[in-house]
Amino acid sequence: MTKTIDYFFSVGSPWAYIGLEAFAALAREQGATIRPHVIPLIEDNGGIYSRNRPEARRAYWTKDLKRWAAVRGKELSLDNRADLSDPTPAGLMVLAAIQSGQDWLKLTAVLQQAFWGRGDDIGNTGVRRSIADAAGFDGAALDELAESDAIQTIRDADFEIAKTSGVFGLPTYGYEGELYWGQDSLPFLERHLKGEKLVA
Repeated sequence: MTKTIDYFFSVGSPWAYIGLEAFAALAREQGATIRPHVIPLIEDNGGIYSRNRPEARRAYWTKDLKRWAAVRGKELSLDNRADLSDPTPAGLMVLAAIQSGQDWLKLTAVLQQAFWGRGDDIGNTGVRRSIADAAGFDGAALDELAESDAIQTIRDADFEIAKTSGVFGLPTYGYEGELYWGQDSLPFLERHLKGEKLVA
């Protein structure tokens, strides 16, 4: 039987960036198909953006990001983040790649590396398209599709699926009705994929 993992994420999530390669490797090792859903964090379900958290928690969040980036071998640029544009259009570009059957994992990786690894302004159209072009995609064509009503409809539907399923933070992995929030939950997902569900 095919194993299918629902992957709820955004390009703008540093945790999704840090855990992407480990998650993709796990899915390959377990012969699982990834069903991607590009969504924002869901505040109605309890998701809290870092900017809305108390200073003590933001400080810990930053330190924890750096720890995990080191563990995963990922570059992490946290300087001058306030100067960067909203990365939402980059997420729509990834959604366009998904819907057109292109290598969305590769596109996600290069956009997240640019945004979180180098601090590139992927919310800027020219920057985003240049990054996609350099990775072998047609950035302009993907951006054009990303702006279509069809893509917005899919994004809205993915959001409702996530909200109804109980997703709040990103990334979240869904498998056989069980949700695993955060890239640090990958060991639990791995056990489940191997047939060991820890909690009934």
